Formats: sequence, structure tokens, C-alpha cells
Amino acid sequence: MKHKPPRVLFATPEAAPVVKTGGLGDVAGALPAALRRLGLDVRMLLPGYPAVLESLEGLRRVAEIGAEGMLPGSRLLRGRVGEVPVYVLESAELYDRAGGPYAGPDGQDWPDNDRRFASFGRVAALLGREACPLRWRADVLHCNDWQTGLAPAYLHFAGDAHAASLITVHNLAFQGLFPSERLAGLRLPAASFDMHGLEFHGRISFLKAALYYANAISTVSTTYAREIQSEPLGFGLQGLLAARAGVLHGILNGIDSQTWNPSTDRALPLRYGPRSLIRKSASREALCRRMGIDRPGAGGALAGIVSRLTHQKGVDLVIDALPALRARGLSLAVLGRGDPELERSLTEASRRWPGAVAVQIGFEEPLAHLIEAGADLFLMPSRFEPCGLNQMYSQRYGTPPVVHATGGLADSVVDCTDETLADGTAGGFVFEAPNVPALVGAVERALELFGQPPRWRRLQRCAMAKDFGWERAARAYADLYRSLAPRVARSAARRPRSRP
Repeated sequence: MKHKPPRVLFATPEAAPVVKTGGLGDVAGALPAALRRLGLDVRMLLPGYPAVLESLEGLRRVAEIGAEGMLPGSRLLRGRVGEVPVYVLESAELYDRAGGPYAGPDGQDWPDNDRRFASFGRVAALLGREACPLRWRADVLHCNDWQTGLAPAYLHFAGDAHAASLITVHNLAFQGLFPSERLAGLRLPAASFDMHGLEFHGRISFLKAALYYANAISTVSTTYAREIQSEPLGFGLQGLLAARAGVLHGILNGIDSQTWNPSTDRALPLRYGPRSLIRKSASREALCRRMGIDRPGAGGALAGIVSRLTHQKGVDLVIDALPALRARGLSLAVLGRGDPELERSLTEASRRWPGAVAVQIGFEEPLAHLIEAGADLFLMPSRFEPCGLNQMYSQRYGTPPVVHATGGLADSVVDCTDETLADGTAGGFVFEAPNVPALVGAVERALELFGQPPRWRRLQRCAMAKDFGWERAARAYADLYRSLAPRVARSAARRPRSRP
């Protein structure tokens, strides 16, 4: 008899297009849908931020969740995000406030983020327990980043756990650290506050809780899975991760190939494909007009950046390299927000080189698409990058990326050489050391090829031919779910289907 696949609860603090602050939102907006297309019963759990409650129509109440300790009572609503059923944790006390998912309008983290996301984790665990208040119950609980990190701990200590748990680390640098005295209010036993538990240098670490108690760990590229098992990218957790290497899986993210498709993208003045690259120039001209960039002279190239403006992303390297890059005729269009000092430095650069360096602080989705299409090359010199998505978008749009060989950048961009250009595997330009000379050298290689239009066109077509869709990653996760829950996968066929 063919067994039904396990039921999966995908717990995430954000999911595009409903609420998004970064790459996790893109992943959560695409992966569950890809898993459902493979036939898996995947449902999502989201916090009830105002944007979520306002965006989802037809929400109906399906359960009441009682208060416990400093974790207030809440309600569980059900709706849909596209084709994916979603449960929304409604609690005005925790989530009904202005600002972003994690911080207030002033950019400062909410001081009660421990309560907000402990409550979220407690309910995620509840939906994988025998005590689940719904007829539907998860066989696998798939958690994402520190905001869901306590869920595997709650499941571990519940005494009636049904589901296996998986934590996906999207960026180990963000760990969810809180004072130790708040442990009792989180309704976890004192024994959990231990080096073999959630204690981290005298504080509670939500992420460490997940890394210790979850049945399995995944991260968003194979190279990053290796990098986080040692310094410096282990951020103090490398010992634990190395000890759990047997259950640590690197699965490269995909991209939403429908949203990010130059042949159908409505943000572009003219849509194009590998055989109509001449149309790409319309996006270049539109980008120059939109950002006040003078059309680069003969042989001059236009580079793009869409990024958080942080040290991690190597933005300071670009700033320091700008004099050398401008001397080689490179223009630059930047979209992003982040470190105020980096924002100021970029703004000053735009004043120093008006018409050649243009910066927009903030984020606009249509402009992000226009930069991907309108730039000739894309700069992504991250010091570390768990996966990254823009290097995949860039290749799909025929905009070869220039990347540092780390994490998902190393796994998704094949360096352009005579050999890789000839065999069709080339995708961009890769440099080994995160410093200014290496970045400038890689850009020089790109500009040299840019000056040879037939070879540049070949590189663009090689990059555009790559398949970065979600099906590959979704199949890898489906296999991982089955390996985590073999017993519940067998018993699933005997349990009635449910609504909700």
C-alpha cells in the first residue's frame, strides 16, 4: 500500500507577499506552495500582524489558545496564502502594533519579542502534539530561524509530542538572545537552561534551543552548512553544529521563477528572454531615467545592487572600491536600507559622482526588478551569505553577478572562464577573498568580457538557462520530511482527513 506523506506545519514569522523583511519571506512565500505541488499536505503558521489580518480574506476562528505563564491567550484563525492553507495566531496584545514584525517604527526591537515569539513557538508545538486542538495535526514541524526556535523545545518537553521537528537556519548571525530571568515566564523547565539546552553565555538563545532540541537541522546551502561548523561563521554555535553534523542538511534555496521571469515581468518596459536580449536595453534606459543616471559611454557598464546595506553584505567594500570602479567607467545603481553610516557614505558617493552613482534608500519591489533587468552586472560581495537570492535573480535576468565565494553564492554562481563559457556552465564572476582588490579584479574581468559582445551574450544565455526554481529544493525537503517521520507517515493513511 502506498503511504500518504507526512503532514507538515511550516512555521514562519514572515511570508511574501503578505509580510516580508528579507529572504526568509521570499522562501516562505514559495517553498510551501512548491511542496503542495508535489502532493504534500503543508500548512503555514503566521503571527497575526496587522498586515496579515488585513491581507487575508475569509479568516475564520478554529481554536482558542489559553494563557500560560507570561504567554497570553490567543486565537487561531484559518485562511489561505495563495494555494497554501494558513493558520494565523491572533493576539492583539502581541502583534497588533505599528512598525515591522520585529521592531517598532523607530527601528528598535520590540522589548517583548521573547513573549511574542515564545507564544508563537508554543502554538506551533501544540499543533504537533496529541493535545492539538484541531482535527488536523502536524507530523513534521518545520521551523524557520530564531523566531520559531522555542517550538522544538516546547515539543521536546511536552510529554505528548507527536511531530518530529526540523529547524531551518536562514542566517545564524541572528540568534534571538534574551535575559535568563525570563525563562520561568516562557514556561520551560529550569533544566533547559543549560549548555546542553538553550543557555548561551548566560542568556536564553531561541536559536540554540532549536539547534539542540530539533530532530534535524537544515540550512540554505551546502557550503553554508559546512561553514557554520567552524569559526568565524559558527557565531559561537559551531561546536553544537559540528556535534550534530549527522542531522545537518544543506539544501540550496530556489527562487519564485514565475515572479522573477524577464519574459513575463510586468515591472519591465519590454519583456525579454535569452533569444531577445536586445530588448533588455529598454530596461537599462528606463533604469537610467528612473534613477537619474547618465547613459554610460561607449563600453561603459552599469552595475546594480539590491541589498541590505550592511557590513555582512560587503557594501563597505563597494564604497571603498568606487574610485577604482569609476576610473574604469562603471556606473552604479543602488537600492536598499541598513546601516546609517553606510547609507550616508553611499549618499555622499552619489553627490561625488552625480549621474554615475545613484542611490535610493528604502525598498520598492518594482524598482528591484528594474535594477535586476536594467543593470549590465550585479554586485554581491557579501562577506558571508547563507544562500542569497539576488545572484539567482540576476542570472535569470541575464545580468551576470559578481560574487564572493561564500555560502550560497559559491553554490549557485559558476565563475566565468574560457572553459566554463565553452561548456555552458558559466554564470558570473567569483572572487575568493572579501577585500577591495579582489572585488575590483573580478569587476575588471567582467568589464573585459563586457567589451566583447558575442562572448558577453553567450555568458548571459548560459546564466539564463540555469534552473533555480523551487522544485529541486522542495523534493529534497520532502525526502527529509519522510525520513523524519517514518512512523507517522505510515499511520497517516489510517487517520481521517480533516478540515481544518
